[in-house]
Amino acid sequence: MTQSQKSIAVLPGDGIGPEVTHAAIDLLQDCASAFGHHFEFREYPFGGNAIDSCGEPLPKETLAGCRASDAILLGAIGGPKWEALPLGTRPEAGLLGIRKELGLYINLRPIRLRPALRGISPLRPERLADCDFEIVRELAGDIYFGEHKINAERASDLAEYSVAEIERVARYAFERAAARNRHLTSVDKANVLASSTLWRETVAGLSREYPSVKLDHLYVDNAAMQILLRPSQFDVILTGNMFGDILSDEAAALAGSIGLIPSLSRGRKDQPALYEPIHGSAPTLAGKDVACPLGAIFSATLMLRESFGMEVESQWIEAAVDRVLGQGYRTTDIAEPGSRVVRGSEFTAKIRSELQSAPVQSARRSSGA
Repeated sequence: MTQSQKSIAVLPGDGIGPEVTHAAIDLLQDCASAFGHHFEFREYPFGGNAIDSCGEPLPKETLAGCRASDAILLGAIGGPKWEALPLGTRPEAGLLGIRKELGLYINLRPIRLRPALRGISPLRPERLADCDFEIVRELAGDIYFGEHKINAERASDLAEYSVAEIERVARYAFERAAARNRHLTSVDKANVLASSTLWRETVAGLSREYPSVKLDHLYVDNAAMQILLRPSQFDVILTGNMFGDILSDEAAALAGSIGLIPSLSRGRKDQPALYEPIHGSAPTLAGKDVACPLGAIFSATLMLRESFGMEVESQWIEAAVDRVLGQGYRTTDIAEPGSRVVRGSEFTAKIRSELQSAPVQSARRSSGA
């Protein structure tokens, strides 16, 4: 196996962001050591901590460091401390800014129930079945990036899409579906929204280029219901920015906790992709060593797989996580009766111990590498 040298920009962010990010870095360092890779981690201020230290949520140094990296690992941003700031200057403006500056227009959120965690899903087993699908969310358009107006009497937000913006994210979703179970569900609100009408027409037209992929359409309200009624019917879901934000948080509950779900944000292949757990900064948990690091850890394994082509390494870490979960170890948020509840740092240490006992050569042989 070819050894690799990769540069990773690290944006720990706010709240529990630094804790979970550093847990993921520990495992990435173990991976690099075991497989002979070299990962260089460079940390930059971002979000609320950047406002405090640099006066803005996305400093020029941070943006330059991200552009020069092979991938970006983000923790979480925001908190009550900065909520009184005007729109456009809060920590979240840094996230919108980095998406725009790096051209990140695709957001991938895998929804997968870990076998050992079936008991914490809110759905009954007969409804849950095999819960393993992906949500592809358009990330650079829609109401988040449209014109915003507000005065004492009225406010408005513009939702807007072009054919080109829809096509580029739809192509990615069709390709994901073609590589999985060849089923794509496009979600919109075409019965009342003009932007959704264009969305549906564009996706339907593009489907002719992917004859092996079955395409169906759902209105967003029905999609929200179907995700809870029968999640196993989905393979890849494609939707716009706002609908994707809402549906992916809903779908995360199927896996038992929003703290378990990773994400990938990417644009052109010559630009670095950004990886982050979809949970928030949870400021009330910061510094208490109780946060679950799995969303960040799975973001790191997603990075290995999608940006670095390191499938074996990704599986090696995820298998160790599953073994620790199978032994009953849990952080408080994913605990159930009979769990062996440990602190976040202890949970990470258990995974690292499993990695030390997992032969790398066996991992390579089992994957066919």
